[in-house]
Amino acid sequence: MQSTLKKTSSLLLSILIISSMSLSAMAQSFNLSSNDITHGEFMDSQQAFNGFGCTGSDQSPHLKWSNPPKGTKSFAITAYDPDAPTGSGWWHWQVINIPLTVLELNNNAGDKNNKKLKQIENDYGVKGFGGACPPAGHGAHRYQFTVHALSLSVLEVPDDASGALTGYMINANTIESKTIEALYKR
Repeated sequence: MQSTLKKTSSLLLSILIISSMSLSAMAQSFNLSSNDITHGEFMDSQQAFNGFGCTGSDQSPHLKWSNPPKGTKSFAITAYDPDAPTGSGWWHWQVINIPLTVLELNNNAGDKNNKKLKQIENDYGVKGFGGACPPAGHGAHRYQFTVHALSLSVLEVPDDASGALTGYMINANTIESKTIEALYKR
């Protein structure tokens, strides 16, 4: 009886230790949030394109991240529409070489005149953020705003790098990423 009680106590102690370790790890996980967009919710016209029949403000959303994984040396941000009827989706925004000390970008940081960020030319042909503008009547599109924790301080890409090349380099050096998938339709 005492041997069984001792084994049960040891088992319970082990479960408690593992549970507390798991809770501690969860509390310190990489996180992404925004004041402007919500996962699974529709964006408003502030993040919609101004052109191609759309009349939005064309502003990138506020993004804030915390608890980057061990080994992170820089960050990258991508905004991508996998539902665009192109056969390859649509790159709305790519930013690379964000220093480790930067854990937040304010609303409209993706302005094409912001020279503090290394922004890649989007599929609208602009080095900056290009808002949502799905074809009219095409239904809801998903807009994946992703922060990537990278293993390199600097991604070496040409100044005229394509979205595909930049995406490859980001994905090849991502330790962990977090995504807010917002929606938009017209």
